[in-house]
Amino acid sequence: MTLRDIIILPDKRLRRISDKVDKITPEIRTLVADMFETMYEAPGIGLAAIQVAVPLRVITMDIAKKDDEKEPRVFINPEIIARSEEKSVYEEGCLSIPDIHEDVERPARVRVRFMDLDGKIHEEDADGLYATCIQHEIDHLNGVLFLDYLSKLKRDYIVRKFTKAARKAAAE
Repeated sequence: MTLRDIIILPDKRLRRISDKVDKITPEIRTLVADMFETMYEAPGIGLAAIQVAVPLRVITMDIAKKDDEKEPRVFINPEIIARSEEKSVYEEGCLSIPDIHEDVERPARVRVRFMDLDGKIHEEDADGLYATCIQHEIDHLNGVLFLDYLSKLKRDYIVRKFTKAARKAAAE
C-alpha cells in the first residue's frame, strides 16, 4: 500500500467527470488499498479516486466513530437511484479543501447502487451520515464539490483563498 497525494483546490482535475470502471483488475485493487491508507492517514471518512488524481468511479468510505472498529466500504461505479424529498443539513468538510467546514443541505435519504471488489452489484438505502457522505463522494465523481451548494459569495471567497495559496506555493 502506498500513501497517495490528495489534490487540493483549485486543481482543475477536481472538476473532471470520472470514468466508469469496466472490470475489477489488480490495479483497481491496488488503487482501493492505497485510497484506504490515504483516507485513514489524512484523516477522513470518504475519498473519491479523483481526489488522488485517478479519474475512475471508485470511492472508499468509513463512517465508523473514531473509537469504534473500522468499517471500510468500497463503492465502484456508484449511482444514486432514488432520493427522499426530505432534506437534512450536515456540516461537511473535504480532504481536497482542507480546513473548510460548512453546512450543506442534501436529501436526507438516498438509495445507492454500486459494485463491490468482487464485481457484485448491490443496492442499499442510506440515511444520516452515510447518506451525506455517499452523496458528497459521488458528487466528486461527477466533478461537483460541496462548495457548489454554498452561496456564490461564500464559494467565491473560498476559491479565491485557495487560488491565492496555490499561487504563493508555486512562487516559493
